[in-house]
Amino acid sequence: MAEDPFTEHRPLLFTIAYEMLGSAIDAEDVLQESYLRWRDVDQASVEHPRAYLVRIVTRQALNHLRSVRARREEYVGPWLPEPIRTAPEVSDDIILAESVSMAMMLVLETLNPTERAVFLLHDVFGYTHGEIAAAVGKAEATVRQIAHRARGHVHARRRRFDPHSDAGREIVDRFLTAAATGEVQALMDLLAPDVVQISDGGGKVVAARRPITGRADVARFVLGVLRTTTAATHVEHGTYNGMPAARFVTAGELDWLVAFEIRDGRIAGLYGIRNPDKLHRADAVSPIDRGAQQPWKP
Repeated sequence: MAEDPFTEHRPLLFTIAYEMLGSAIDAEDVLQESYLRWRDVDQASVEHPRAYLVRIVTRQALNHLRSVRARREEYVGPWLPEPIRTAPEVSDDIILAESVSMAMMLVLETLNPTERAVFLLHDVFGYTHGEIAAAVGKAEATVRQIAHRARGHVHARRRRFDPHSDAGREIVDRFLTAAATGEVQALMDLLAPDVVQISDGGGKVVAARRPITGRADVARFVLGVLRTTTAATHVEHGTYNGMPAARFVTAGELDWLVAFEIRDGRIAGLYGIRNPDKLHRADAVSPIDRGAQQPWKP
């Protein structure tokens, strides 16, 4: 029996929904809604199921994103995407790895929903303007204008991306060792001059209420945080959003997760997620995929 197209293309559909929403929980909700719509379709009449499913997921994600934006404006402290655990080989696809990185996801948050959909579908997933027009309900000429505007916005704000590598993990190891032993200068030497540290506690746990920038302030913050950990806390390595990460586990529970942005051999960004609502899925690897292009026809 042939595999159901929805199951076959699920990694692609999840990736689109997650990059649109910045939340794995919301992405799963969108996939559930999309599956129900797919189930009610006369599937024998659908010539290209993959393209049809992408269209459904895009529209559902757009609707969902418009409804959650107001809630994010009321979020307590900095908002970070819900982290997803990714397989190391995700870094082999640089476009995919960069598109799910914390830094890029934060840039995507500054786009309006339609701009975000157009940018992702064109620049990440490789669809044509005409195909995207059919998905977002706009004229092709309008989509071209939106794509140009969104691309300029993203390129003006994006930071150069270095995919996860053994060298990046070694830098993280050295950073954690220096932090644990209190070697301030060694710690600062591993940080980029414009390093930024962002903590997301969602108002539910203690976390910095604003981004911290600069080597000295970030080093001081990191040392202060580590002084509050107990002997029962141990650190595990992982790969999240295509980035090297450290998992701080206490009594068998993931207490917080830090993803590291590496640029030119130094740490340019630390993204700490402590909001427990965003850590429920942190143990499971999320299969993500950009998919191989096929014609976009219903």
